Amino acid sequence: MQKKFVGNLLFVLLLNLLVKPFWILGIDVAVQNRVGAEEYGLYYPIFGFSILLNIVLDFGITNYNNKNIAQHSHMLGRYFSGIFNIKLLLGLIYLVLTLSLGFLIGYQGKAIYLLLILSLNQFLASAILYLRSNLSGLHLFKLDGLLSVTDRLLMIGICGYLLWSDHFEGVFEIEWFVYAQFAAYLVTALIAFFAVWSKATFFKPRFDLVVFRLILKESLPFALLVLLMSFYYRLDSVMIERLLIDGQYQAGVYAQAYRILEGFNMFGYLFAAILLPIFSRMIKDRESVNELLRTSFNLIFIPSVSIVFIAYLFPEEVMGLLYLANVEESAEVFQILMGSFIAIALSYIYGTLLTANGNLKELNIISAIGLALNLTLNFWLIPSFGAEGAAIATLFTQLLVISSQLFFVKRIFKLSVRYPILLRNFIVILLIIALSYGVLEFTDSMVLTITTIVTSSLLLPFFGGLVSMKEVLKIIRA
Repeated sequence: MQKKFVGNLLFVLLLNLLVKPFWILGIDVAVQNRVGAEEYGLYYPIFGFSILLNIVLDFGITNYNNKNIAQHSHMLGRYFSGIFNIKLLLGLIYLVLTLSLGFLIGYQGKAIYLLLILSLNQFLASAILYLRSNLSGLHLFKLDGLLSVTDRLLMIGICGYLLWSDHFEGVFEIEWFVYAQFAAYLVTALIAFFAVWSKATFFKPRFDLVVFRLILKESLPFALLVLLMSFYYRLDSVMIERLLIDGQYQAGVYAQAYRILEGFNMFGYLFAAILLPIFSRMIKDRESVNELLRTSFNLIFIPSVSIVFIAYLFPEEVMGLLYLANVEESAEVFQILMGSFIAIALSYIYGTLLTANGNLKELNIISAIGLALNLTLNFWLIPSFGAEGAAIATLFTQLLVISSQLFFVKRIFKLSVRYPILLRNFIVILLIIALSYGVLEFTDSMVLTITTIVTSSLLLPFFGGLVSMKEVLKIIRA
């Protein structure tokens, strides 16, 4: 299982490294620069608002389905047939609720129109994730990986033409960005549907009341978890826009910083997407997860620390490379916000293990406390510190969440703390910091310093015995 995890992870990471950085840095950032902070500050809170009720779209079905298909792959045909119409019904309910709440909080005109299209996009995105959960549950990770970048490839093509074609003379409307997302999601959903259909032994789209009741009963804890997490991940931009006089501008500044964090989170999500079905099958077969847990930690911890260290050293330089305006303001937010990345990255491992083991009660308690803390801090800090206040709230929320997850994982799986491993990680981090400051002291070069950080974070884990070159080579040759 460990070999399968690392091998598929390398493939999916490579695929995403080829596509998603260009999407974020080349397209999304270009859109933000072209339309300006205030116009993007209108779009981004609405985008965040459209995600808040995603639980209605999914109701925990995706995680539930992934776990169950991994453990009972022969049930694909029945689950696929039974869930299809349920997803359509939930989509309609979500659309009505989201638009109604949008009207209630004051969205109208262009804002409510954007919310409508973005809500349709969320429905399609949710459908894609559900369809992909069937493929990853069957351990078809390479096919799932290809689908994970299909929508981005299509959006790169569409938005690239709109941004840089001479036909539009440098004009770009935020609505075009939303339309491009819709087209890309629709095509990807169709491809994913036919991919799953080809793997199912039978498919009869019908409203299966028995399956519906079973799924709602079994997935309710998943649903609550997704709802709570959506709120403490996405309420910040909505609260910035609603609580401040210059809310749209501040939300735009926050979006510039948060978009980079989201970009790195995509790679953490890849860990979770592969780990969930593998953990689920291992737990069902009563296999020990200790070694896979250790490997996952060693693969993600040092790189995540290195990314946070770069953000700490060069916030203005990084934001200045990406954005044309509001660099100083967004750099301050970026420096604080990226501090939460280590906690988020580790959550993709330990939170996924708890999910695979069915510890939804514990995860929901953690998320409820995290949401309460996040709301309290946002109401307190945003009026005084604007976007920076929301970044501070996110940092403390994520630290609380990962600390709680580590506590439950240690208690439930009766894991002992492996101090030699922690010591090696600590020494590697100290060496990376020392080398980086040494280069910075003698050359004052950002490029050389970042190169040193990246290179040492890739090489030192091998020398420190955290990652085995022999095992990596064996996996690559397999």
